[in-house]
Amino acid sequence: MYKITLIRSIYGIKENQRATIKALGLSKIGHTVEKPVNDQIKGMLRVVNHLVKVEEI
Repeated sequence: MYKITLIRSIYGIKENQRATIKALGLSKIGHTVEKPVNDQIKGMLRVVNHLVKVEEI
């Protein structure tokens, strides 16, 4: 499982990155979600790696 935390604002970022953040289930700075490790999640994290903090649990 990945523990994903939004650490930067989504204002002023590209629309595809904003959609990826929403698809991950993140909304506010500091919001954390847990997602399973799979190729789809890894691809999403690669798009927004500068906006989130990822920990493997």
